[in-house]
Amino acid sequence: MTRIISENEPVELQISPEKVCFVIIKAHEFDAKDVVTEPDPGSNASDDRMAEVLEDHNDDPSLQELTSFINAMTEDEQIDLVALAWLGRGDYTAADWLEVRKEAASAHNRYTARYLLGIPTLGDFLEEGLSLLGYSCEEFEINRL
Repeated sequence: MTRIISENEPVELQISPEKVCFVIIKAHEFDAKDVVTEPDPGSNASDDRMAEVLEDHNDDPSLQELTSFINAMTEDEQIDLVALAWLGRGDYTAADWLEVRKEAASAHNRYTARYLLGIPTLGDFLEEGLSLLGYSCEEFEINRL
């Protein structure tokens, strides 16, 4: 899909905006997690008012789902995802897309999911990056992914 940033600069993403929006939603879920207060919860979750659901455990299903989703992407999709995060954190402008994508490509390795999930505000950065390129998650029905 190609979007025009200015009259002379089309931006073609190698990742579908729908996939980025899915990552944004899952990243926001993951970002909502709190520090672990009970490292070995052995009691009934309902007795603990489901507190562990909101804690950041290593075996967290949200983390596992997001990691698997990113790892299953093609290299080009992962590069675009990193570039969108960098664009969204304010280090670049939309006009720098080709440059930021080139830098993300040269930095690409097999730890993309781990790197991205280490960014505390990943969902916000991706959302801003998409917005700078003229995309919005409101355009897509994310539930169909």
